[in-house]
Amino acid sequence: MCHSLQSGLGSGLAPGLALIFDMDGVIVDSNGVHRETWTLFNRRYGLETTEAMLQFMYGRRNDEIVRGFFGRDLPDAEVAARGAAKERLFRETIAGRVERYLTPGLRSFLERHRAVPMALASNAEPPNVHFILEETRLARYFRAVVDGHQVSRPKPFPDIYLRAAHLLKMPPVDCIVFEDSHSGVEAARAAGMRVVGIASTHADLPAAALNVRNFLAPELPPWLNAQTPAA
Repeated sequence: MCHSLQSGLGSGLAPGLALIFDMDGVIVDSNGVHRETWTLFNRRYGLETTEAMLQFMYGRRNDEIVRGFFGRDLPDAEVAARGAAKERLFRETIAGRVERYLTPGLRSFLERHRAVPMALASNAEPPNVHFILEETRLARYFRAVVDGHQVSRPKPFPDIYLRAAHLLKMPPVDCIVFEDSHSGVEAARAAGMRVVGIASTHADLPAAALNVRNFLAPELPPWLNAQTPAA
């Protein structure tokens, strides 16, 4: 039997489908730590962080966030330096305790679907992606990992999800994305994919096909099991 026909066996998911996961807010419920570290980091520059600024952060790549916080005229090198410094602070803050931030039910969900083509697609900085995967030992589940520096246009553009589908060798229409932000849902839908909203960042993502609290939600398995390949 060819691999594509085997891909869903044992998971309840129809063969011929793939799963793609955002990271912050989906793999790890880490947005609270990002809020904390952006607030601390911004104070180094005398900038007090408002709730509106924190809402702006969700689902965006660091270069967009830094320019949004500190001004559009900031030189590229300074944008990169500030983004990297903030993410070092994030990693220092969460190091050694990432496991407690894993979204409930995630590990068992990944294990149950281990035969399904799965990818990670995040706007996050490459060191953060590597750090989270190393700390959690989840890398083995993902056949492809795409970070925010592998595409020219971050979410809400579809590029990051289209690249993940390409690396999985799967049609975008047969990919199911798990997202927690409005911009991420927009990106996945623009890529022609189906979207499950994880309610870690927003209570509801209206553009998602299904909204669930986490990977333990009882409504998730029947919805996934009802999905079929487009072709």
